[in-house]
Amino acid sequence: MEIIFDQTILFLKNLSNNNNREWFNEHKTDYISAKKNLEDFIDGLKQEMNLFDVLENKSGKKSLFRIYNDVRFKKDKTPYNPRFAFGMQREGKHRRGGYYMQIKPGETILACGFFGPEPSDLLLIRKDIEVNYLHWFELLSNPGILSFFEPISGEKVKTAPKGFDKNHPAIELLRMKQFIFKHSFSDPELTSKDFQKKVCITMNSIRPFFDYMSEVLTTDANGVSIL
Repeated sequence: MEIIFDQTILFLKNLSNNNNREWFNEHKTDYISAKKNLEDFIDGLKQEMNLFDVLENKSGKKSLFRIYNDVRFKKDKTPYNPRFAFGMQREGKHRRGGYYMQIKPGETILACGFFGPEPSDLLLIRKDIEVNYLHWFELLSNPGILSFFEPISGEKVKTAPKGFDKNHPAIELLRMKQFIFKHSFSDPELTSKDFQKKVCITMNSIRPFFDYMSEVLTTDANGVSIL
């Protein structure tokens, strides 16, 4: 299904300039139409991605994040977040990592990787970095990845994690708590007819990293499954 985001972008721009309940209620039909546009886009993207991956997402509708802001503990009391965003998780214990995408005028971003690894998984990752850091350096400089994504990023602990040498050659990787690759799309790309294809190709380009992380998190040093 061909999805064009012209009207969706227009709605988000208008919402950004009129971020109040009165305007939103008056334009509820525009919101419903834009939201349906995203749901169809996600459904189509999942279908395309399942040619090279397997996702646990049941539907585009269930994958979308709320557009409503939780203002209870924020200084910003605007009721809406003028963007559409969704997450896609790889299915099964042998497939690791996930995808996040934000659709927003001037700030459309695709992020792939590990956003909040469990402590046990994070320890396995760090132990692998400690021993196989040269392979990590090679993997993270993979031209097929860097041609699509910015260098790996994410939150870090302030010093060396407990049990790891602060002078380790890969200390910056060992400090990481998240392992995220980001790609930005321009507004012209967002409103092009082949946008869904571009997103799918970009997602597929991260597979060398995901495949290696699956190996790290599901097998021991001898290649035997630990699940």
